[in-house]
Amino acid sequence: MKRDSKLSGVLHVLLHMLGADAPATSEQLARMMGTNPVVVRRVMAGLREKGFVTSAKGHGGGWTVACDPDAVTLADIYEAVGEPALFALGHRTEMPGCLVEQSVNHALDDAFREAEAVFQAHLKAVTLAALSRDFNRRLAAGGQTLEDQTHAV
Repeated sequence: MKRDSKLSGVLHVLLHMLGADAPATSEQLARMMGTNPVVVRRVMAGLREKGFVTSAKGHGGGWTVACDPDAVTLADIYEAVGEPALFALGHRTEMPGCLVEQSVNHALDDAFREAEAVFQAHLKAVTLAALSRDFNRRLAAGGQTLEDQTHAV
């Protein structure tokens, strides 16, 4: 089963960007995310539309964080990347008139809604700044610097 790691990847590069002294290019971010620069630009465009990042073209250009990390939650970022499906599980819809299928889908709906509500509540409770503080605490505890974590940038 293929997992959607878009949210995790975006949060990863946002933490790098928060600690960086200069804009990060799509190529640098792609190396961090283990993907193609085109994919990075597509994902980052959603963050730019929400005002979380900005980009500049040309020499010295790249992506920078444009928001107040204390005011942005992980739920905001999740929304900006298109709210990828939380579960690979789904309903059978081959026979919508089947009463068995209706009963099963109804029971699963409740479970899916409850799990998604818990997930959303957790994301709303964590700011980008809190995530950054946790990262920086781990970085300091390990005696490392941001440069030690740049993943070939």
